[in-house]
Amino acid sequence: MELRQLRYLVAVVEEGGFTRAAARLHLAQPGLSAQIRQLEKELGQPLLDRSGRSVTPTEVGRAVLPYARAALAAADGVRQAVDEHTGLLRGRVTLGLVSGATGHAFDVAAFLSDFHGAHPALEIALTEDTSERMQAALVAGAIDIALLGPTGEKTPAGLAFRTVIDAPLGAAVAPGDPLLSPAGRTTVPLTELRDRPLICLPRGTGVRAALERGCARAGFRPRVTFEAATPQVLAQLASRGLGVAVLPLGEEGSGAGGGLTALRLAEPGLRARIVLAWPAAGPASPAARALLDRLHEVLPHVPGRGSESGSGGEDEGAGTGPGSR
Repeated sequence: MELRQLRYLVAVVEEGGFTRAAARLHLAQPGLSAQIRQLEKELGQPLLDRSGRSVTPTEVGRAVLPYARAALAAADGVRQAVDEHTGLLRGRVTLGLVSGATGHAFDVAAFLSDFHGAHPALEIALTEDTSERMQAALVAGAIDIALLGPTGEKTPAGLAFRTVIDAPLGAAVAPGDPLLSPAGRTTVPLTELRDRPLICLPRGTGVRAALERGCARAGFRPRVTFEAATPQVLAQLASRGLGVAVLPLGEEGSGAGGGLTALRLAEPGLRARIVLAWPAAGPASPAARALLDRLHEVLPHVPGRGSESGSGGEDEGAGTGPGSR
């Protein structure tokens, strides 16, 4: 028998069928089926029950599976030991990213290109989602590392955060909006957004969580009439006079673009953050550790916020990130 046949057997069982297993393994289904039949012929017993809607292991197949998985793990261990000795990284690492979160501060395409050039045998995956779902995915081990906007006031248990961007939240309005009176104002109390149509990121994002917490403290619920996935789209909607866009301001606290005027929300602590997040126990694989080390090197670090701790304790200023999702 061959290791690849054991890998095919495990894939078919895990996927519950030949079609999905073939897609996962990037093989033609007839070839995969032929390899499994060859393995069964060599062992003299059927390993898979093909009679139902899904393919399941036979009694012999169930007995074989633990040994097949152990053999594959041992082979992977041998390869990893050699790779570590020679400095070559293999495997797969997944980076989660909030779309539009970093803007010009972090060119993710250039970063991944450089990282791939340094580790050409490593498979790198990039996924975009809301911060809430990415936090859950990190805890579950579905992704390795993420750039996200925290949605709570504490660092979730099991995770570590390091703040890389920190900016105030603001209200961006089109010319002639009542919030611009009196002329020359640069800040606006959050209470002036009561009953105003607001444009904001969706629930599950850091900015939305910060807005809702701030409004609750001010005694009202925000009336969000438009949601969009990125700050750029929020600004476009606001420029058409469809509402007040709540979004992170630039480093200088001004300049929303698109003909909008940005007013900083006067409430202290109502800020937007982006954090580098990873499992508090550390990345699970050498590949993920290498990616995290490189991100630590290239990303900015905002001192005093987002301590590298995953105990679930206070994370100063937690709750949002520029474009915090």
